[in-house]
Amino acid sequence: MFLDIVKSIIFGIIEGITEWLPISSTGHLILAEQFIKFENVSPEFWSMFQVVIQLGAIFAVILIYFKKIWPFTKNKEKAIKPKGILSFFDKNIMNLWGKILVACIPAAIIGILFDEIFEELFYNPTCIAIALIVFGVAFIVVENWNKNKRGGKDKNSEITYKDALIIGIFQLLAAIFPGTSRSGATIIGGLLIGLSRANAAEFTFYLAIPTMLGASLLKVLKFGLAFTTAEIVILVIGMLVSFIISMFVIKFLMNYIKKHDFKVFGYYRIILGIIVLLYFCLV
Repeated sequence: MFLDIVKSIIFGIIEGITEWLPISSTGHLILAEQFIKFENVSPEFWSMFQVVIQLGAIFAVILIYFKKIWPFTKNKEKAIKPKGILSFFDKNIMNLWGKILVACIPAAIIGILFDEIFEELFYNPTCIAIALIVFGVAFIVVENWNKNKRGGKDKNSEITYKDALIIGIFQLLAAIFPGTSRSGATIIGGLLIGLSRANAAEFTFYLAIPTMLGASLLKVLKFGLAFTTAEIVILVIGMLVSFIISMFVIKFLMNYIKKHDFKVFGYYRIILGIIVLLYFCLV
């Protein structure tokens, strides 16, 4: 039990770092599990754990950006309508949530229908390595393409519903191929349609809230509620650690991209992908 708790802490640290940096949290968790395996849990629990642990990271987003995403208001000037039930809702934030939900549609539909098929086909080191490399190259190409461009859409309000749907389609790639990185795919999508780095990253954070809540709910329902005490402890500790680490990583990333581009993450992905391919081809 003690060793499993230590491993849960390690997985929580990995999740907290890799969920927000565009390097794939699911990919890193699957790769880490090749070397660090829980001893007293079932394969079904691990399948659920690697998704639900992301809730800790999601709570960090909610806490950091609470004022920007909380849809209720007492200010009637900001409300959808000055009277009635709609007077309690901030029109700009509700508009943002509308775009977030539109962006969730592609991954939600495909994920519900084909989640188990994707897991069986693509959740392995080789596919993860290929996805790491492909999207690593994509980051470098997109950043080079954007190098001489100025500005970009800097505010969430400038994102259109069409933009949101396009970003959602990019998110779908991450739902299919582990190693792609949900944040990486959506940031690339955002950059390609003219969002600034900061705006693309921030919208990606918001998009993670309903996406990961839905994915976690789906995994828990499939697993059932028959948790052992050990499994509950392992899951809660992993989520708590990922929450704490995420608080620091989100702030680091937003400060980092004020002066730097995403190419360093592209190079990291390519190097890691090559190492993974070589390792699993040789063993």
